[in-house]
Amino acid sequence: MPASKRIASVAAILAVLTNLPLQTAAESNIQIISSLTDLPFDENDHLSSHILAYPASGPCASLFEAQLPTGQNLHGHLPIGIEGDAANILFGDRLESEPADATECPAVCLDRGVDASLVAYPLPSKYYDPKGNKEHSSFNSFVSSLSCGRAEFGFINYSPKTLSLYWADRSGKKTYLYPLERMEKNTRFIHTYIGHRFIVEDPDTKEELLDYTVEFPGVIGVSNHENKHRHRDIRDEVRRTMGGEWSKHLQVKRTFSPLGFSKGRLPDDVFGSMRAFYYNNRNPPHRLMEEWDTKGLYVNWWESDCNFIQIPWELKAAWQVRLKDVVQEWVGVEIEQTDMYGIRQYEAGARLLTHVDRITTHAVSLIVNIAQGNLTSPWTVEVYDHANRLHEVVMQPGDIVYYESAKSLHGRNTPLAGGYYANIFTHYRPIGDPQWYTKENPEGTPEPLMDVGKCELVGNPNAYSVGAVKCENPAIGLHLSPKMVTAESGDDLYQVWHSVGPETATSDAGGEL
Repeated sequence: MPASKRIASVAAILAVLTNLPLQTAAESNIQIISSLTDLPFDENDHLSSHILAYPASGPCASLFEAQLPTGQNLHGHLPIGIEGDAANILFGDRLESEPADATECPAVCLDRGVDASLVAYPLPSKYYDPKGNKEHSSFNSFVSSLSCGRAEFGFINYSPKTLSLYWADRSGKKTYLYPLERMEKNTRFIHTYIGHRFIVEDPDTKEELLDYTVEFPGVIGVSNHENKHRHRDIRDEVRRTMGGEWSKHLQVKRTFSPLGFSKGRLPDDVFGSMRAFYYNNRNPPHRLMEEWDTKGLYVNWWESDCNFIQIPWELKAAWQVRLKDVVQEWVGVEIEQTDMYGIRQYEAGARLLTHVDRITTHAVSLIVNIAQGNLTSPWTVEVYDHANRLHEVVMQPGDIVYYESAKSLHGRNTPLAGGYYANIFTHYRPIGDPQWYTKENPEGTPEPLMDVGKCELVGNPNAYSVGAVKCENPAIGLHLSPKMVTAESGDDLYQVWHSVGPETATSDAGGEL
């Protein structure tokens, strides 16, 4: 089937399902709550269902209930009436005392998987906004929009061959959509609805390899990638790599901040959205092996599994736009988004070599800590400031580290002690300026903090981000490493890597990990 006809068939399917007859709330009992703690949470204190929340009383309640869809037309959302403290928290000044019609009434869709502590902070795009969002022309359109029941979902094929992707209607009849080619670069993201069913089939044997009903925005794999392990001594390769990274960081003239990095915190609504996405997709077959066997040795994939959860394009764009404002406030200049990567999940024993990022696009960046668990000691971000002093920053879920990632050398050379650690990386540069790194600092740029006087270890040598090292100039902050390293060459970077690693810096990964 030609691509144009396949797209038309998908559009026709969506149109039919969004125009089915609707029922009203009068035919069913709607739960009413006055406290957000009364929402349905699972054993891990994450929302156990998608929620469609609207005022439980007053004119808005009757206006919405006259239009409220039920069953499959709710696209997996549980309708709940909100009153009292819960209504004040979720809706605040959105509540109109005398709305003229439903377009002046508030409603919001809450994502399944969001933490109980973050449920009060939906993204602005999750609210019913008929005046500002063209997808919200009616209440039912809102329920069927990307704000609520519509979802972007991806399919990745790691089987040995190209497969066939089908959509299945409620009777089980299949409609062919696309060929599903192999590997991450050929991931198929499509717009669908929560509750829609998809089948992946071997085109030759007709064997069904996947039968999946969409429960949330996300991604799913058919089989999994396997990094090809091999036995090698990497010491010389690491030494050469560190020399190259040292040279690259010296190519950047421009700076943006006194140290080249800083620590901050995600906005609650962005953190809630990221946490819900991660929680829903945290296990296989949504979480898959990252393709590292052709990318070099920056991550020690031959010793420790490195997993990956692809983020749908529109969700990624929404996060990126919000985070741009956060980074722009830090650097004090107008910037444009260039890339977002993740979610990468490191496992026990993981290491990340000291490096700098792509010079034309990664001027200023964020490391975002989405989740971590079962660590036996902190896994610090190691970052060198403009005077090449080593800092080690401890992060908790929801923390961010701003950093000038094409200039400030950074990594995590100490092996991850137990558990797992999930990060997103997002990148920006000055607007329309791929040559930003060749230019001198514009007027008003903060001066790099070079001389901080005498420094000494005054605290525990194994304590990080608590000011264990004190300098005469307190502007150096709390994160200076107790190792008290100031690098002067790539060989110094290599020595840090070697000193904190296993006794032998070789890999012996001929068999299964």
